[in-house]
Amino acid sequence: MGAFIELLIFLGLLAAGYFIGQVIERRHYASIRVRERRYRDIMAFPMRFAPNAVAAQDAYLVSGTVVISADYFKTFVAGLRNLVGGRFRAYETLMERARREAILRLKEDAHRRGSSLVVCVRFETTTISSGWAPAMEIFAYGTALVPRAMPERTAGDVPPGSVPASLSRG
Repeated sequence: MGAFIELLIFLGLLAAGYFIGQVIERRHYASIRVRERRYRDIMAFPMRFAPNAVAAQDAYLVSGTVVISADYFKTFVAGLRNLVGGRFRAYETLMERARREAILRLKEDAHRRGSSLVVCVRFETTTISSGWAPAMEIFAYGTALVPRAMPERTAGDVPPGSVPASLSRG
């Protein structure tokens, strides 16, 4: 009788992990899609340098980090998959959510600084294993380029690079 109760508890935890994990994952994906639309005008590229057409900019380090863990069901399925080998599809969705979240947080940081272009975007990944549920940290960082503010000009100012007629040789 005791083994039956333990089996029921295990199956109950497994089912709860599956359903609660699905709800949380769906909510997170919905939040990600909303914020991706909000920050779609902020471009993030892995290239090292800005395109030649980009004017002089101020540069700032921006970053976004997220720690995300697997639910009980995903951990159980990954344990089974570990026996036979193959792709860990349950963890692939976890990593995709984490990368997208880290990029969104990077873009939020860039937006706070007034940037719409981030270059040299890189990722660092760390696995955090404490207890039965593995967790992963994704750290995204890059260089946010912010256009330099043009100095205010008055009606009597001379445009940069030009010489007033009174000073020109003629």
